[in-house]
Amino acid sequence: MRQARDVIREESEVLHLTDKQIKEIMSRLHNDLVKGLGKDTHANSIVKCWITYIQDLPNGKERGKFLALDLGGTNFRVLIINLGANHFDMQSKIYAIPNHIMTGSGVALFDHIAECLANFMKEHDVYAERLALGFTFSFPLQQLGLTKGILQRWTKGFSCSGVVGEDVVQGLKDAIARRGDVQIDICAIQNDTTGTLMSCAWKNHNCKIGLIVGTGSNACYVEKTENCELFDGEPGKPDLLINTEWGAFGDDGALDFVRTEFDREVDNNSINKGKQIQEKMISGMYMGELVRLALVKLTKMGLLFGGRGSDLLFQRGSFYTKYVSEIESDKPGDFTSCMEVLEELGLSHASEADMAAVRHVCECVSRRAAHLVSAGIACLLNKMNEPRVTVGIDGSVYRFHPHFHTLMCEKIAQLVRPGIQFDPMLSEDGSGRGAALVAAVACRQSSTVA
Repeated sequence: MRQARDVIREESEVLHLTDKQIKEIMSRLHNDLVKGLGKDTHANSIVKCWITYIQDLPNGKERGKFLALDLGGTNFRVLIINLGANHFDMQSKIYAIPNHIMTGSGVALFDHIAECLANFMKEHDVYAERLALGFTFSFPLQQLGLTKGILQRWTKGFSCSGVVGEDVVQGLKDAIARRGDVQIDICAIQNDTTGTLMSCAWKNHNCKIGLIVGTGSNACYVEKTENCELFDGEPGKPDLLINTEWGAFGDDGALDFVRTEFDREVDNNSINKGKQIQEKMISGMYMGELVRLALVKLTKMGLLFGGRGSDLLFQRGSFYTKYVSEIESDKPGDFTSCMEVLEELGLSHASEADMAAVRHVCECVSRRAAHLVSAGIACLLNKMNEPRVTVGIDGSVYRFHPHFHTLMCEKIAQLVRPGIQFDPMLSEDGSGRGAALVAAVACRQSSTVA
């Protein structure tokens, strides 16, 4: 049995990133960030570094009642948030988007959202009030201002006509105007990464990086305005929030030197082949499938399960990422969760040695994901070169994987320049509370200006 275990470890070695490889990844990402920020290089840049037009972070003095709208999938949320001195009161409701609206016209989509907004305001007795709204829109967006965002392309099953290439804020404003019964001022549009940073910054003013490691992966950070050559907003403020859209890193082949046959197969079978290459090595949408493909190979080599797989093991998408977290939650020498997962997959004939091997493959895939994220965060920290930065983090992989946090902390500490300290902070509802805070900061600024 020792021999099979050794071969399994050799085969899994392709999922290990050496320190030399990680440093090369950081160097390539840094070059891509600079390209994304540059006027002459942005158009051809893979990592887009979109300008968010957010130049002020929460200072804890934001007060008042705000609406938030969180649209990022088949459901959306409407929230009402009351901000007081270091406390907030939040109520929300989830609304479904029927399939015919997801694939219908943009007008119908925004009319549906506006109707739900009006109903929500009635339910919470603010129908007659004029409220500011922060809009979280988790689709690829080019921002041209704090309240102007052009949809680049639909994802997540949406295909509403007449929206791509248009300003989604205007689409929502028009729908509200068509109703004529509620008064809502859309103060800001943002994505969920930005919201994560804003939500954490309200409590911790050192928070200058926002990170999502969930179904997808993305990061935003505070950059010096002078480095943002495309910025055409209010001059004189030193900082600007940048949405990197780093999931696309590697779309030009920059990560090919560390990609495996499993990564290529995941990409070939995806709906966006050749796109979001880094995300496909990191995020919850793909981690389970990477494990499954490795297990299939080892089974076909006769190294696992006595060479006998199961229909489910050979079925694409059957090994969920939550299984990775469950299997790695077992204590050393205990395979309770692993046994349950394998039984669900029709592999009840697995031996203890098989279970140890399955856990090893899970660990290799999740460690690589954590190290890739760490390389990205360390790259941002080194670029910012500030003595202490809090990193606001959200997403199901970071929240639920038992070792992701520890793996990241250890690796980032190795990769940052001497003298740079970082503090990870779990975000609380970035896409909801964060949206309201973006609106609150925008209102704070306009009242200061006024």
